[in-house]
Amino acid sequence: MDLGLAGKTALVCASTGGLGRAIAEQLAAEGAHTVITGRREALAKEIAAALPSAVGVGVDLLADDGPVALFEATVAAFAAPDILVLNGPGPPPGAAAEVDVDAIDGAFDGLVRQHVRLVSYALPAMRERGWGRILAVGSSGVTAPLPNLALSNLARAALAGYLKTLAAEVAADGVTVNLLLPGRIETDRTAAVDAANAHRSGHTVAETKALSIAGIPAGRYGRPAEFAAAAAFLCGTPASYITGTALRCDGGLVRSL
Repeated sequence: MDLGLAGKTALVCASTGGLGRAIAEQLAAEGAHTVITGRREALAKEIAAALPSAVGVGVDLLADDGPVALFEATVAAFAAPDILVLNGPGPPPGAAAEVDVDAIDGAFDGLVRQHVRLVSYALPAMRERGWGRILAVGSSGVTAPLPNLALSNLARAALAGYLKTLAAEVAADGVTVNLLLPGRIETDRTAAVDAANAHRSGHTVAETKALSIAGIPAGRYGRPAEFAAAAAFLCGTPASYITGTALRCDGGLVRSL
């Protein structure tokens, strides 16, 4: 299937590792001009150098000027993005009853406020062109809140509500807005969550992972490339009639439809 991404400009947040990197590499393979970004500038540039048409940009999205600096770097390298992939590290694990109220601001900065700023910069050009894709990497916690991830559940649900509202506002302009929700995918973040859950439960990390896999009908953790393939489809032209949707890529982990 031709996804129609050749020549499009894709800005992928937090793409020096994990799911962000997998998505960026997949979009690049589909012919998109791709912006690799993260706090580790040298790594961003190293990853970009291995791709057909990409640049690496070192930026801290939590800094006040981070979103505008990233947007301006994208325009300078290629053009205003046709595709914006919102992604970022989740806040630390923790129980809802033990949430530090002061930590809520940090969770919202990382997962909501700065992403909304990026959308505000990228959206005008998308609407003018009559074509755009905004895709957020979320969490299955948006559908079924996850234990011991209270801050993540809180902030990601807020972003999901914003994006669902936005999707209806821009659909007639040819801009789609979707979320892609990972279940248990083999990434450093998943390993960190397993380690935190092991510490909390008294199990070993291996036991904790085995218990987690036992609850996944597919019988394994997902691979980043599998998640990235779904992301590329949602960013492509064939997915033009899919918007305002949260798609799970979780091996059947969440039992609801």
